[in-house]
Amino acid sequence: MAVKKRSKVSAEFNMSSLTDIIFLLLIFFMLTSNTVQISIPLPESNSTTVAPTNLPVMMTIDGAIKVVGKPSSLDNLERDIASAVRTTENKENATITIISEVGVPWESVHKAMAVASGLKLKAIIATQPTK
Repeated sequence: MAVKKRSKVSAEFNMSSLTDIIFLLLIFFMLTSNTVQISIPLPESNSTTVAPTNLPVMMTIDGAIKVVGKPSSLDNLERDIASAVRTTENKENATITIISEVGVPWESVHKAMAVASGLKLKAIIATQPTK
């Protein structure tokens, strides 16, 4: 009579695949996160809303305008924003973040908001917390 050996089932959990997945997720989020470093004084606000920054439009007091880091002007603002929307990955939820330095004429900010409205995009104005 042959006696069969019973195989013992290991109750261990292999963690190597889990650490690989976590490492890949960490790399993914590090590469896809957008960090905007702003070194200009922003208007103050009590608002605590945090919104995504897809398309930053930076306006400085000396009249310089940058759309997604590329120089622009008030005359070419609509064309440059439309071009930036076409190249963005998230076209459906594209949001323009208007980063205007304290002292920028309100007409410039209004022009950027009007362009966003005309292109059916969301527009937000970046502010800093009230001191």
